[in-house]
Amino acid sequence: MKRDQSVSHKKPCLFFFLAWIFPGLGHFLQKRILKGVVFLSGILSLLILGLIMKGQIGFLYDYQPLTIIRFLGSLGSGVLYFLLKLTGLGAGNIGAVSFDYGSAYLISAGLLNYLIAFNAYRIAKGMRDV
Repeated sequence: MKRDQSVSHKKPCLFFFLAWIFPGLGHFLQKRILKGVVFLSGILSLLILGLIMKGQIGFLYDYQPLTIIRFLGSLGSGVLYFLLKLTGLGAGNIGAVSFDYGSAYLISAGLLNYLIAFNAYRIAKGMRDV
């Protein structure tokens, strides 16, 4: 692991948390504006397409392994997950033909945001940015 000496932040876990809460925020705060914009627009695109396809965000209604994975994947969207849950936009329509695809998009947005948050953590630690 090669270290980048130009970045020396003291709290990489804070950047991970901020990047998880709002997609791209960890990169914005580290002056990686273009990456932040790309990541934010990618997550928002996945969420919007999932909603257009009448997908459902994951809820924790039982403790089956796949339900837990689906919930944790959806929770990865951070504050956007809670916004969708509060407004009722992520309720989905199981009768829609594209319901499963839309749900997969919504879950994928959260899983991708975990990776983005981990990238912000690595940058804050001074590791090589990929």
